[in-house]
Amino acid sequence: MRKLQLLLLFVLLPVMAFATYAATNTEDKSLSIERMWQLERIGSPTASADGKFIVAPVTRFDVKADQGHTRLWLFSADGKQQRPLTADGMRASEATFSPDGKTLAFISQRHKDDAGQIYLLPLTTPGEAQRLTEVPTGVYGIKWVGEHLYFISRVWPGKTWEEMATQLKANKDKKMSAWQWNALPYSHFDHWIDENRQAHVFRIAAKGGEVQPVTQPLGLELPRSSQSAGSYDIHPQERYIAFNANGSSNTVDPKIDIFLAAIGSDKADNITPDNQAPDSNPTFSPDGKSLAFSRQRIHGFYADTARLMVYDLAAKTTRELTTNWDRSVNNFIWSADSRGFYASVDDAATSRLYHIEARNGKHRAITKDTSFGSPALAGNNTLVTTNESFLYPARLVAVDTRNGKTSRLDSFNDELLAQTELGTYESVTYKGADGNDIQMWVHYPAGFDKSKKYPLFLLIHGGPHNAIGDSFSYRWNAQTFASWGYVTAWPNFHGSSGFGQDFADAINPDWRTKPLADIQAATAWFQNQPWIDSDRMVAGGASYGGYLTSILLGTEHPFKALLIHAAVYNMYSQMSADFAVHSTRFGNYWDNPEIYKSISPHYFAGNFNTPTLVIHGQLDYRVPVGQGFELFRTLQSRGVESRMIYFPDENHWILKPNNSIYWYNQVKDWMIRFAEPGAR
Repeated sequence: MRKLQLLLLFVLLPVMAFATYAATNTEDKSLSIERMWQLERIGSPTASADGKFIVAPVTRFDVKADQGHTRLWLFSADGKQQRPLTADGMRASEATFSPDGKTLAFISQRHKDDAGQIYLLPLTTPGEAQRLTEVPTGVYGIKWVGEHLYFISRVWPGKTWEEMATQLKANKDKKMSAWQWNALPYSHFDHWIDENRQAHVFRIAAKGGEVQPVTQPLGLELPRSSQSAGSYDIHPQERYIAFNANGSSNTVDPKIDIFLAAIGSDKADNITPDNQAPDSNPTFSPDGKSLAFSRQRIHGFYADTARLMVYDLAAKTTRELTTNWDRSVNNFIWSADSRGFYASVDDAATSRLYHIEARNGKHRAITKDTSFGSPALAGNNTLVTTNESFLYPARLVAVDTRNGKTSRLDSFNDELLAQTELGTYESVTYKGADGNDIQMWVHYPAGFDKSKKYPLFLLIHGGPHNAIGDSFSYRWNAQTFASWGYVTAWPNFHGSSGFGQDFADAINPDWRTKPLADIQAATAWFQNQPWIDSDRMVAGGASYGGYLTSILLGTEHPFKALLIHAAVYNMYSQMSADFAVHSTRFGNYWDNPEIYKSISPHYFAGNFNTPTLVIHGQLDYRVPVGQGFELFRTLQSRGVESRMIYFPDENHWILKPNNSIYWYNQVKDWMIRFAEPGAR
């Protein structure tokens, strides 16, 4: 009998295990935060000139180890090939093809590298990746033009590479931890800036050899706060370099200009001296005759419409292409024949691909629905890029530029998403401030039944000039929030990008009035829907969205609880950030105190009475952590039910897997306490 029992146990164990697994699998098939961290994330692709090879970074996460691993993958234009190029566990980024398309350059840090270096991998013959550079200060922003690879490195001017290596080791070994600054900038987003170092462009021959300085002899450095491959470009015949630099002596409010210099010379010409706002993204035409760039005109307004400009190298004249188009053109590339451009454009809450003629600026939309990322040219009539929507993360696609036809090139996440129950979403329009139309995305939970009533979780986006488009978010995923049993929504209130210059600029300098009216109107719109339970409504936002939620906190509203993440709460103490909100354009608070008093949330603290969850990260230098603690102390001092969650190792965003999971679960715990989820 005992033997029979044991035999039955061994027979049943696999069945029981499968039943347990199946039960676990069927318990929650929603787009939970745990499931989101199983998704693999595809980055922006690059392609060889003939379109034969397509490479994109793919990142997967090990939640248990709390780490992400990025590999470069190779794809074919017909979608039949999908294989890894680089080893698992080794960082790889910035894939760049040689002009003949036979070799791939990329940045990696492997073996005994102390910093990222350029590696070369043959694609048409067998072979391993070989390191090209040994730059102690590391490399980034690489481009392969002609016989050279160009890159950026932050160096100590006047020091040799050997002296810089010694300096780096001394910095690593020193016991003193102080930083010192004598001028701005001192930080950017989540890191401190060493004022003794400068970002410069260098080059090295593809066959190896000495590293040559390109911008150092010119006496100009790239912008101190941040730099990337988009900060410069190289003439196709390697005759010139065009790059961004500060065109004034003011480091508090730098004037970002474009400089042009012959490679090897010691003099650069400022080709945008008369424009006070940023001129950026210099890009040479394939025929070498022109230089395109994007231009804004209002200094201190980062969402000012970016116009596409073309500079004639021979005539030394500049013309504006998109004068009559009320959209920003930033992510653009030249067509192979130098007769036009392809661009991903923020267009009414959707990132669409456009073609723009170089002769007259005439534009046409290539794509319509869902959002597309920065394009890369893969042959004369094909673009490769990413495509995403609220219901699926970035996918790798090829797009026919003639008719917009899209073909899928990868199969990542298909199996997982096939097992995931998603809700639905739609775009609605309602009347907001001044009677203007406001676009809003509304998300419904899976199995939504309009004959029942649901709670509302109103999401308030940041920026404030960053519209929410039809794209997939890992940090604030409306479908994940909806999976808890809420209708969720993203209104694109006044100030949002992609709806024209006047709409974006309508909230400056008064950040409060029109966006608040738009949020109140959105709230009223939902209260009038028969499927919304007006007694179960909550709201929340981050950054500017946290600011506007803090404004709600001091205003009469129907929300039972609020989430305020990384909020601009005190407009005065925001001066300690790497970005002071209104000072450049409208004056500092000692010049125009009325502006700040009328819009700073902390002036309305006497009205705070809503339960509020406050979240902030220590490494947030865009909105310093003191903002969150000021708000929390205010709430506690007023006796308002509140909770403070502090992340010592996160910046403006919550990026680490386990911290993200904790964040979502804490937000869920807070909201369901005050607004029971699910249909009634």
